[in-house]
Amino acid sequence: MSKTLLSIQVIPKTQPGEDSYDYVDAAIEVIQSSGVPYEVHPLETTMEGELEELLDIVRRMHEALVAKGSPSIISQIKIAHNPTGISMNGLTEKYRA
Repeated sequence: MSKTLLSIQVIPKTQPGEDSYDYVDAAIEVIQSSGVPYEVHPLETTMEGELEELLDIVRRMHEALVAKGSPSIISQIKIAHNPTGISMNGLTEKYRA
């Protein structure tokens, strides 16, 4: 079982009037290509894995946004770590219909 959940919201700097959705899509593509379990939510995306792996994905997300043209990125990150294991489903299954 994975030991870490990491939720991230990327806030790329854009040109005035430029939409940030293309940048957010590029960041999510990095997550998708990583192979880790993830869930996209309206204000953040949550990933499940090992801490080192998830932090590396965050680094790659930032690199992808810079390569796409964003001069700077702010990310808000929440990390839940449990050495005995943690999962998205384990924390939310009682709320699902």
